[in-house]
Amino acid sequence: MTCSILVGGGWGDEGKGKCITYLCNYDKPNIIARAGVGPNAGHSVEFNGEKYGLRLTPSGFVHTESRLLIGAGVLIDPEVFLHEMDYLNKYNVKERSFVDYRCAIIEEDHKVRDKGSDHLYKKIGSTGTGCGPANSDRVMRTAKLAAEIPELEGYTTNVPQEINDSLDNGEDVFIEGSQGFGLSLYYGTYPFVTSKDTTASTAAADVGVGPTRIDEVIAVFKSYITRVGEGPFPTEMTQPEAEKMNLEEYGTVTGRRRRVGLFDMEMAKESCMINGATQIALTCVDRLFPGCERTTDYSELSGEIKRFIEEIEGETKVPVTIISTGPDLEDTIDLRDELL
Repeated sequence: MTCSILVGGGWGDEGKGKCITYLCNYDKPNIIARAGVGPNAGHSVEFNGEKYGLRLTPSGFVHTESRLLIGAGVLIDPEVFLHEMDYLNKYNVKERSFVDYRCAIIEEDHKVRDKGSDHLYKKIGSTGTGCGPANSDRVMRTAKLAAEIPELEGYTTNVPQEINDSLDNGEDVFIEGSQGFGLSLYYGTYPFVTSKDTTASTAAADVGVGPTRIDEVIAVFKSYITRVGEGPFPTEMTQPEAEKMNLEEYGTVTGRRRRVGLFDMEMAKESCMINGATQIALTCVDRLFPGCERTTDYSELSGEIKRFIEEIEGETKVPVTIISTGPDLEDTIDLRDELL
């Protein structure tokens, strides 16, 4: 029995989708549970030559034997949820996906309020998906819950009970966080943050798992760092510099161009400390060091890349166990058997 949490170490966009897909496809947990804010976070998944953009469904959906759960701490937009049930129909997600009956609901009014707020939508960089206003209504105890929504009939369950029963039975559980440490309402670059905490502790609470049941916390970092929207960015480079390095990117949900910067070691250290990280997954190494593309053997990495990895491990005191060298699942160096 193991219970693992995966969280973003930066401002989101770290490549969590690929890491989750890889880990769930190879480790095959019995339950994959989605934590985080809601449909304002997009995860990109590439599997068997096809690419999927997800906003609520757990990225580990490709493991077709797992039960897919969304914790009570996650906001549900019924339209997004039901769309993804059809969108991913070839993976039988309808039969496997359930939301906690206590999930708060995003209504159309929340989206209107979100987009109508110049302070949030334009300056701070809200995605306009209604998450901030919905969380505000939840705090004020006026939000509707999933159990009240007719469209979600048959899709609701008691997520904490299911997960804890699974762990009691010696089964494996994988918890997916969303967004990233730098967007935490508490620890991020306030006020340029999301509407709740995004650390591993809150991810556990989102799905109803106590801290004593967590075995591993995997923090995902990109080998460079990006963010969408406004806010401090100590290591940011200019767009021409990013283009010269072929590091141009766009957000999964908003389509907005991402700001790009060098790896932020100070942020990584704080992120690992507050998340209680036990492992680091390092993604997009091939984008920063093109010569290592699709490498699957650590010994074949250049000395420059190894020194970069060793510096991260030395500064954060956390082992780098997963190294992504390309978009496909096979483009992965997995050092867990050697380092853990």
